Amino acid sequence: MAQLPILRYPDPRLNTVARPVAAVDERVKQLVADMIDTMYECEGVGLAATQVDVHERLFVMDTSPEHDQPMVFINPQIVARSAEKVIWEEGCLSVPQVWDRVTRNAQVTVRALDREGQAFELDLDGLAAVCAQHEIDHLDGKVFVEYLSLLKRERIKIKMAKRAREEARGVA
Repeated sequence: MAQLPILRYPDPRLNTVARPVAAVDERVKQLVADMIDTMYECEGVGLAATQVDVHERLFVMDTSPEHDQPMVFINPQIVARSAEKVIWEEGCLSVPQVWDRVTRNAQVTVRALDREGQAFELDLDGLAAVCAQHEIDHLDGKVFVEYLSLLKRERIKIKMAKRAREEARGVA
């Protein structure tokens, strides 16, 4: 298993709309395993394939208290959304050390394939619902900061560019 490099905002590849996974084959199963390892190593609760520069409709998440119950969503679709909204303090592995409030649906129903290619449908709420919506946004080419004001987005871009320069110089 390998830790995969994660694209950083504002990398334009993060705005790529992912295509459906054609088949759940060994390549996809290996990608899933590597994404789960990467998510845990980076202490995230979710990771979309787009974030590791694979533009296929697939994400992994683990919102369990012990972070020991990874879930796999291949070709996910939100098939139902609650009218009720929640405001959640979100972060993202592609936008490290940046957190802000985003309004999401409180509950969603997601239809997808699991890591074996079996179809399932799952009702989610709380952090799991927020995470699924966040990761599906990635698959649709949208990063959570795009929900924020233009001023906040520009500040985040500047912060991320500064951090990238510092990392390139070995400062961070």
